[in-house]
Amino acid sequence: MAELYDRYGAASYSLARRVLRDPQLAEDAVQEAFVGVWRGAARFVPERASVATWLMTLVHRRAIDLVRREERRRTEPLPEAFADSRSDGASAADAVWRRLEREQVQDALAKLPDQQRETLELAYYGGFSQSELADRLGRPIGTIKSQMHSGLSRLRELVEAGAGKEKSWKTI
Repeated sequence: MAELYDRYGAASYSLARRVLRDPQLAEDAVQEAFVGVWRGAARFVPERASVATWLMTLVHRRAIDLVRREERRRTEPLPEAFADSRSDGASAADAVWRRLEREQVQDALAKLPDQQRETLELAYYGGFSQSELADRLGRPIGTIKSQMHSGLSRLRELVEAGAGKEKSWKTI
């Protein structure tokens, strides 16, 4: 288990962090996924997927579960006793930085072809699996996988290009 974590822990956390955008929730998702690996190792079928693919699928599912849980939690009204004392603990600088990052990703998403953007938004913001997307969008699963891979690659390029423009702002 330690070797598995040493090998895939950072990538798992990175995936969870991208989905959840919250370091503590990302840590929770990774921990839950590795506990799932520990408990469900007998269910791993090497003919179906590599260890990395299986593990990243578990991490992604846990992260999506946490997104859904947090969304439900946020939409439920707080008892009046807690409403005035609520604080998210984030500094103004952190909030501004998250907003800039979010805008950068949204700008990059807007530059993607419509089908790639739709597929990525439904997968990451809507929480749909690739097979659910294939059914929902009426496209073959291979097309969905290709659109996601191409879209993520292009999105990464666009965000990195945008981050290069922001470097001068970071030094201020």
